[in-house]
Amino acid sequence: MRLEARFKWLPTPFRSLLLFTVWLLLNNSVSAGHIILATILAIVIPLITYRFRTKQPLIIKPWRAFTHLLLVLYDIITANVEVAIKILGPTKKLRPGFVLVPLDIDQAMPITILASTVSLTPGTVSAEVYPWPESVKSGEKPERKYLLIHVLDLTDEQALIDTIKSRYEAPLKEIFEC
Repeated sequence: MRLEARFKWLPTPFRSLLLFTVWLLLNNSVSAGHIILATILAIVIPLITYRFRTKQPLIIKPWRAFTHLLLVLYDIITANVEVAIKILGPTKKLRPGFVLVPLDIDQAMPITILASTVSLTPGTVSAEVYPWPESVKSGEKPERKYLLIHVLDLTDEQALIDTIKSRYEAPLKEIFEC
């Protein structure tokens, strides 16, 4: 993998800055020796590890990512209250179930964020992404991926699918331009 000329010495500038800062914070010192060592580590470690990185999509709309984060935090809080009410009530009324949500996104990072978002929201847990990556080793792109979700109280499967696709997947498509 050849680095672009502008990133020859800093293939991942933000990671280099993070390494530099963390080194100084861990040592609790800004002496000349620590600054020199932090600089060397901030340049050398990304150069050595750059070839092992998998290419991830870039965040195209950071403001949209921030508003999506706020939406997810709001949903986590409201879902906590809803789940608490359901659990404190008669548990015989709960209808747990599994739902397959068809995905329009196909990149690993947005799918991981979507699965994590679903799992962070109480009452739902992401169980699997189908098809298995191992089943597609032939190099063919699968026709469609699905996210298997376990739901604590499943009343309307299609409404849940529509909510996940419009509330979580659609913003991720915008953020990453999938």
